[in-house]
Amino acid sequence: MAVRATVSRFPIDSDAQEACGIPWGLTVTPFAAKDENGQAPVYGSDVPRCENCYAYFNTYCELDQWAWNCSLCGTLNGLSSEAIARYSRPQSCAEMMSSFVDLEFPLEGSEEEILHARPVYVAAVDLSSSEEFLELTKSALQAALEALAPESLFGLATFSHKLGLYDVQGPIPVVKNVFIPQDAEGTLPIELEDVMPLLQFLAPVDTCKDRITSALETLRPTTSWERTPPGTGQELNGVLMGGRGFGMAMEALCNYLGSEYGNTFALARVFAFLSGPPDHGPGQLDTRRYGEQYASKGEDADRALLPEQTPFYKDLAAVAVQAGVCVDIFAVTNEYTDLASLKFLSIESGGSLFLYSNTDDSTLPQDMYRMLSRPYAFNCVLRLRTSTEFKPGHSYGHFFPDPQYENVQHIICCDSYATYAYDFEFANNVGFSRHSSEQPMVQIAFQYTVVVPPEELPGSELLSSSRGKHSIKRRLRIRTLQYGTARNLNELYDGVDPEVVLSLLVHKVILASLEEGVREGRMLLHDWLVILTSQYNEAFNLIQYKNGSSSITGQLDVTFSQCPQLQPLPRLVFALLRNPLLRFHEEGVHPDYRIYVQCLFSALEPSSLHRAIYPVLTSYSTPDKQAYPRHSLSRAALITSGSPIFFLDAYTTLIVFYSSTADPSLPFPPPHDCLLRSTINKLKQERCITPKLIFIRGGQDDASVFENYLIEEQDVNGTGLTSVMGFVSFLEDITQSVLEYMK
Repeated sequence: MAVRATVSRFPIDSDAQEACGIPWGLTVTPFAAKDENGQAPVYGSDVPRCENCYAYFNTYCELDQWAWNCSLCGTLNGLSSEAIARYSRPQSCAEMMSSFVDLEFPLEGSEEEILHARPVYVAAVDLSSSEEFLELTKSALQAALEALAPESLFGLATFSHKLGLYDVQGPIPVVKNVFIPQDAEGTLPIELEDVMPLLQFLAPVDTCKDRITSALETLRPTTSWERTPPGTGQELNGVLMGGRGFGMAMEALCNYLGSEYGNTFALARVFAFLSGPPDHGPGQLDTRRYGEQYASKGEDADRALLPEQTPFYKDLAAVAVQAGVCVDIFAVTNEYTDLASLKFLSIESGGSLFLYSNTDDSTLPQDMYRMLSRPYAFNCVLRLRTSTEFKPGHSYGHFFPDPQYENVQHIICCDSYATYAYDFEFANNVGFSRHSSEQPMVQIAFQYTVVVPPEELPGSELLSSSRGKHSIKRRLRIRTLQYGTARNLNELYDGVDPEVVLSLLVHKVILASLEEGVREGRMLLHDWLVILTSQYNEAFNLIQYKNGSSSITGQLDVTFSQCPQLQPLPRLVFALLRNPLLRFHEEGVHPDYRIYVQCLFSALEPSSLHRAIYPVLTSYSTPDKQAYPRHSLSRAALITSGSPIFFLDAYTTLIVFYSSTADPSLPFPPPHDCLLRSTINKLKQERCITPKLIFIRGGQDDASVFENYLIEEQDVNGTGLTSVMGFVSFLEDITQSVLEYMK
């Protein structure tokens, strides 16, 4: 569990918080195997809880022979006789050794039920598509089969104007179809359980892998001739365009799988492969609203295309959660698919949303393999507690809040990359004590379930009847942190973590964009930097007001030259304003791509998000020797460095660029055994998605994809009007805005 705060020393009171201009909060990556310093948790079994605030005992609590003081609320709690005996041997107690512990929970239910739960995966493939789409999907599912544990159960379904279920447990694959009604209010004429019993549909991967592969080979696109059942009066010379009954198919699959939730499986993952917008039956989407925006009648396209047009998929996500189903959506399309409506089905059921604009250079098979190879937790509950002086304000991330308890979030499926954010506010006007004995405390509890393969179980748990079966384990991970308080603004600014500040800003501007439109998100970000700059200048007495008038003397500092921790922020804000997240519709940002970026960015941990917003540009003198670790994103930086090779890491894209003046004897592309290649391979391994790798020779290849990342020479300001000055003019604009603000 990695936790990073925006400031290492918290503001002393609400006045100090207001005066500093820095968002106050933290990010947490709960299922990360280690903390932010690379330390693993200490494993234990049981921890006492505070009778008042329900926080867990931790290393910061005062302990005497019979009782302990809660480090969060100060309550004195008695110890049970068992706890007294345990705490007489502190080296045997995880919670006495570390403030980061992982505890095993006893599971409810019979041992047989626990050991019988198997991982379940279902692929739902769009047949209203092209041959190229199906070939890519088949490759992705072949990769998935290689990544799945042999004991997993796998089901193959297809959808178009009908829903197909495959039985691959017999000698040859058999598909049974049920027609999806065209009407948006329609229902399936028959229950899927009556079409094919669920346990006939879900096939064991270890014995049926070859037959699943054979079934995949039979997949063909539905032709337009096939899309209308004859005699319905809907055919026009046998042709009817459309027929992608995605909504009905997903709803039916969730209800179908839900019957075995808690018995056959503890979590089912559905992979939905989509080649365009749903246009048939319940959940169909009207994509004309996108075309109409080009002839916009004064309506703000950046606002109109962000909200969902129907609650169908948000409601369906709730059905999926109740059925123990997590949905991952893989959209391979360049037509408008309205991901603004579809995204809820994936992110609110604990899944991911992937978007690929074409089949040619799609990383879908690699992403599929990567996603299934890494560990994940499910049925998770995340709870953040604080000491009494402050409390969590907003929480951000792909979870849904508990309907009953405050500051409790439910996460259906969580991998080691998934990151969530909170901001803080003071509970009263008093603030923190100035005595060092009472420091701000934060405790994060993460309760989760994992499926443990048989080889990871202790020998005593391997009953002869359960050999080769997975086991369900319920665990509780607790992290307790103590923070200092800043005595003044200088101290507070010295402890700023700009990457975490960026994370909170991204969450806030996404929220503002969804509620008020992109223009509002841009203004919020621009105004935040203006206010921070003016408060910094006042705090460091860099400017003075002349004799009570509004005129200002002194040199305004917009680059935070006296505070190294704040110096990256203007560049990060500038880059965020240039990002597709906040660029205008008329600049060519596809609304589906904007939604994809919102979903990706709101789940990234701070260092990854930093690269995605402001890419890292490194130079090499040879493929085996790094020249400079970091350059600004400008042509001037390329020219002045004099290096022949540049490597740009933009998180989703990696670019190796050889300058036009590079020595022709330098090997291109870089050889597989060089330092640059090993750096690239290491970065690819660490990513939650597969970055696209591009090699470019300057002067020979089209270098525009690389040059587009050199944003410091492209203009951006609060209004979005373009010129040619770039980052320099942006700082001039901020200077003018600060002077206006301070008048």
